[in-house]
Amino acid sequence: MKNSNNKSGAADWPALEKTLSALSSGRLSLPEAYRRLKTLPFEDLGFAKLDHHRRLRKGFPEVVWAAGKTFPQLKKIIAALAGPDSGVLVTRLEPAVGRKLKKNFPKAVHNFRAKALFLPAKQKPVSLGPIGVLSAGTSDQPVAEEAAFTAECLGAEVERIYDVGVAGIHRLLVHLPKLEDASVLIVVAGMEGALPSVVAGLVDKPVIAVPTSIGYGTHLGGLAPLLAMLNSCAAGVVVVNVDNGFGAGFAAATFARQAARAAQKR
Repeated sequence: MKNSNNKSGAADWPALEKTLSALSSGRLSLPEAYRRLKTLPFEDLGFAKLDHHRRLRKGFPEVVWAAGKTFPQLKKIIAALAGPDSGVLVTRLEPAVGRKLKKNFPKAVHNFRAKALFLPAKQKPVSLGPIGVLSAGTSDQPVAEEAAFTAECLGAEVERIYDVGVAGIHRLLVHLPKLEDASVLIVVAGMEGALPSVVAGLVDKPVIAVPTSIGYGTHLGGLAPLLAMLNSCAAGVVVVNVDNGFGAGFAAATFARQAARAAQKR
């Protein structure tokens, strides 16, 4: 089936204004204006329908889940989503595929630990202020890094505090001033998942808890820490799914954006 939609460049307000201005001045024909405008809501690549209005609604373009997609598909998706004001974030990316994409998009940042790749826009995102990302153990760091990298791509300043689990609580307490400086905290933990409750009991910041699949038999692939975090007695703890570093990073950046907007109104 022939693809009826074509790429129209950066699908955002500047592109819309440019198209309408050209149409109004007579520099652009009505059929050509229609061709450009019709791809703004979404673009049909045949194997994927790209939501070009996501940035207008959410403040950041559609994020690409790499798992299950081929290299040619990912290459086409990134090329279609990229624009002067639109960065492209790809998550759950296998290292070999990430290296190939990096060769095709030299300006992209490939974070092996996070299994993610980010092609930045020419225009830098608005700074969102500090976010703290903590991991209970070293084995939890890939999930923590996915959260940290996601938040950075959305414009946050990230303070990484890794390997500060409850088995050696003194390792956490020395970082208390950094925790107090953050606008929101992401706390990643496997095993029994106790760290988010401890952190939430120490500071007046929202805590996004991320259970990981790191643990022994009755850990049940992350179910044990997930249930522990959902049943936290510490106020201010919200929980995302097992190993969902991306979800935590995106949520934290959203919280930080709202905090920055509130601060500007004061």
